[in-house]
Amino acid sequence: MAIIYDAQLDPSKADLVAAWLPAQPWFDGDVAGLRMLAAYRFDDPDGEVGIETHLVQSGDGGVWQVPLTYRGAPLVGAERFLAGETEHSVLGHRWVYDACGDPVYAAALTAVVNGDAAQAEETSVGDDGDPAKGTPRTPSATVHRSGAGLGGAATPGSVSAVADDGTVTRVDSGTVTLAVYRRPEGPVPETSETGALVGRWPGVEDDVLLAAARARTV
Repeated sequence: MAIIYDAQLDPSKADLVAAWLPAQPWFDGDVAGLRMLAAYRFDDPDGEVGIETHLVQSGDGGVWQVPLTYRGAPLVGAERFLAGETEHSVLGHRWVYDACGDPVYAAALTAVVNGDAAQAEETSVGDDGDPAKGTPRTPSATVHRSGAGLGGAATPGSVSAVADDGTVTRVDSGTVTLAVYRRPEGPVPETSETGALVGRWPGVEDDVLLAAARARTV
């Protein structure tokens, strides 16, 4: 379950994303007029890392997928994936990472694509920060698995390599290779991948491809 606090962030998520996007090799949009369209979350089984993927629209109308992880301490060895830092009025200082470089995100995405987990349920918590007083919240984007699972291969380890191929970011993690589609537009294509994550959000009537996974061959 994802706990959504009624909190202030400084800088805000929108400001942090707008400052980080122009330096990314897969992004060629216009950050002027950037809009946060929707978001979906995964659960960290250990409850330590926030995993949230934003769908944002650039000023030129393009839609981009920005997965982020939120941590209470720096992720050792992941300096190049640091998107920024923010102050959370309830949780304190947070380090925000491009999730493609975070092993917790790789494990969560693999679990969902494999059918071992699902999109996180969201609970909104008031400014007292008490989860016991939370109320259910409907996610602004809905996602689900599509295609076959990965079976015994679905046990990613630490992220060993991340590479950008145009607007697709490929993540090697243990026995799994993930493809994260930074421009999730159009119908779900035929793919050789063995599992996929698809979804929709307001204004999108049909599922679009968000990510895919396949077992690595040695």
